[in-house]
Amino acid sequence: MTPVTTGVVGLCSLLVLLIIGMPIGFSMLLLGFVGFAYLATVSGALHILENIPFTLVSSYDYAVIPLFIFMASLCLSTGLGQSLFRMAYTWLGRIPGGLSLATIGSCAVFGAASASSIATTATIGTVALPEMRRYDYDQGLAVGCVAAGGTLGIIIPPSGMLMIYGIIAQQDIGRLFIAGILPGIVLSAMFMLMIGLRVWRKPTLAPLGPKTTLKEKIFSVLDSFEMVILIFLVIVGLLVGWFTPTEAGAIGAFGALLLSLVRRRLTWEGFKSAAIDTIRIGGMIFTILMGALVFTAFLAVTTIPMQIAEWVSGLGLSPTVVMILILIMYVLLGTFLEEMAMILLTLPIFLPLVSSLGFDLIWFGIIIVLVVIIGMISPPVGITMFVVKGIAPDVPMGTIFRGVLPFWGVAVIFVALLLLFPELALWLPSITG
Repeated sequence: MTPVTTGVVGLCSLLVLLIIGMPIGFSMLLLGFVGFAYLATVSGALHILENIPFTLVSSYDYAVIPLFIFMASLCLSTGLGQSLFRMAYTWLGRIPGGLSLATIGSCAVFGAASASSIATTATIGTVALPEMRRYDYDQGLAVGCVAAGGTLGIIIPPSGMLMIYGIIAQQDIGRLFIAGILPGIVLSAMFMLMIGLRVWRKPTLAPLGPKTTLKEKIFSVLDSFEMVILIFLVIVGLLVGWFTPTEAGAIGAFGALLLSLVRRRLTWEGFKSAAIDTIRIGGMIFTILMGALVFTAFLAVTTIPMQIAEWVSGLGLSPTVVMILILIMYVLLGTFLEEMAMILLTLPIFLPLVSSLGFDLIWFGIIIVLVVIIGMISPPVGITMFVVKGIAPDVPMGTIFRGVLPFWGVAVIFVALLLLFPELALWLPSITG
């Protein structure tokens, strides 16, 4: 077989393995090794199989992954994230749509600690959904804002998806984190604006919440003050260059541990649970990355990425039109492929094309994360919608699907804005060097 034919067979085989349930990391590792050995040499494939995993797990820079996972696991097991929602709804609950606005705001803040959309959705949704039900919020609005708000955890730094993208695309993780700050804030604000407009047009969607006293407001701030300071320290430290992403992860993990101990919320069982989650999730991510990098090496020798770049260049289309077509394809893939599988399958193919068209790969990383956000709230496989279903099992999936549609539309509009105004992602990295 020719290299291109071998590559096509490898991609089709990968899809088959994923369909029958083989873990994506092992699937990519196996097919990448076999394909590289077939097209090059067995000794070369063995060298890659030896070199890539060792380089990945021994790299100081990639230690950022387990550190931020440990920070998120501690916040989840000790309930620190839930205090953020209580603070937000104490201050915002009395205004129209206040509880849903508080949900988006607390998801955005907790997303900066969790690096995970699933953790953000589960943590905030557990306290937000009962409160919105208690005050007779429209069911679609309630579940929609939790599912959509949870996705903010993968764009506001530290972002697990940006870490993975940075490793595969060989881009600076610190710059990617900084690039995600402004888009995360703007998308959160757009979600809130959409909620405000809907409630303004139809006040029965979100009845007013309870009145709270100044004492209650102050207490809510004090209850989550250290958590807000910790998140602020991590983000600002990255922004102004006080520390590297790995150092930020260490500070975040140590700060969450210290805060849990000071607040007397950390039990031995909670610590064990956080440590086990860190090992389990970190091991899964590193296995996926190993497989992705080995499979990328295989695709490189098939010449498929380079030939696609040459073919697209020969079409005479403008780079913007090509990028729009790529984004449409991603949105369609997100409706039936799990987000991690979608990204790992396509990045090795599209990165050379995107680079050849002159697009900034830091900007493209933010675009990719936004496309993942759209996928997370796209039926039928949107992951945060199923997390919400787990929290509220009595809510029909149809209601959840309808509830996220307005947020889906806002996310699509924001991708278009980022395509028109790349400075939304590139301005902060440019001024911070």
